Amino acid sequence: MFARGELSSKWTVCANFGVGKRAPTVGILEEVWLPSMNDHEYYMRRAIELATQVPELPFGAVIVDGNLGVILAEGWNQTSLNPILHGEIDAIHRLVARGSGFARQNLILYTTAEPCPMCQGAILWSGIATVVFGTSIPTLQRLGWRQIDIRAEEVIRRSPAWTCTLVGGVLERECDALFEQAAAWRS
Repeated sequence: MFARGELSSKWTVCANFGVGKRAPTVGILEEVWLPSMNDHEYYMRRAIELATQVPELPFGAVIVDGNLGVILAEGWNQTSLNPILHGEIDAIHRLVARGSGFARQNLILYTTAEPCPMCQGAILWSGIATVVFGTSIPTLQRLGWRQIDIRAEEVIRRSPAWTCTLVGGVLERECDALFEQAAAWRS
C-alpha cells in the first residue's frame, strides 16, 4: 500500500493507514478531500509509469481512495492474455481481489486514456465516483487506434442510475506521447 504525505495545501495524511481506516483529523470531522490538479498529476504520473510495462499498448490505470490519498489498486493493458483485460478492468479486478473496506463513492480512477464504453460501464457498475484521464478517444482515433466512437461522457449520460465525474486532459501531452510512440512502433 502506498500513501502520500502532503496531499494539498490544506490536507495531510500519514502513511500506511490501511484500507478502511480513517486518517486522524484535528477539529474537523467528516471533511471530504477533493484533489487539486497537482494531485491529479501526481497519480496520473503513476498511471503513465504503469503504462510503460506494455509500451505497445500503453493503457495504465490507478485507483485511489480520494479521502486518504492511498493507491488501492493498479492495472495495465493485458489484452494479450484476455481481450477484455484493459488497464481499467485490470485495476478494478485487483481492487475487488483486495476485498471490502473502502467506500466506493470516494474512489478515483486515473487512466492514461479516456475509458472505452466497456471500461466506463465497468467503472459505473463498480461504483467508482470519479475518472481522471489523459488522452481522449478522438485523439486515439486520430492516431490510428481502433476505438468505439462512444465517449465516456455519453456512457455516463445514458446511465441515469449512476453518477460519475470525468476530468479529462490531465498530463495530456505526456499521455498522448505514449500513444504516438506506440502507434509509430505498430506501423
